Amino acid sequence: MRSFFHRHQPTACLPCWVKAGLGTVAAFLAAAMIGNVADAIMIMAPLGASAVLVFGIPESPLSQPAHFIGGHLIAAVVALSADRLLPAGPWALAGTVGFVIFLIGLLRLSHPPAGATSLVVMTTHPSWSFVLTPVLSGALTLLAVAILVHRLPPRKSIYPLPVPVRVPEE
Repeated sequence: MRSFFHRHQPTACLPCWVKAGLGTVAAFLAAAMIGNVADAIMIMAPLGASAVLVFGIPESPLSQPAHFIGGHLIAAVVALSADRLLPAGPWALAGTVGFVIFLIGLLRLSHPPAGATSLVVMTTHPSWSFVLTPVLSGALTLLAVAILVHRLPPRKSIYPLPVPVRVPEE
């Protein structure tokens, strides 16, 4: 029973989590202001979950830009295609989310909130412009703010992570 209540994260770095919270505020304010100026929706619920990863756990592979942007884009495109091609219903919804998880895993672009992006599409039936706003524009706004915020102290990790150097085998 203890395993249900054990916290597997290391002890919290209070200044790091304050920075994560304030960075998230800045990112969503920026997205909202840009959206107001552009008369476009730049925010969707799955980006809130992405913010937890990108601002709070920047050292995770799942938080890296390719995963964050790629996961949401793939989920949106796949779900919009499925929404247009499949008959509406629970099988289409479940199958689409399952296929998105399979595909982003296969492509090594896993980003858990992307599953929610496919659910949003399958339940709201948006137009193809959804890929640009809010998915791409909102994600890029959060990413730009995250890159800036993670340059500020305290810096517990580098964001985005550097590309690993591969040593050729002899």
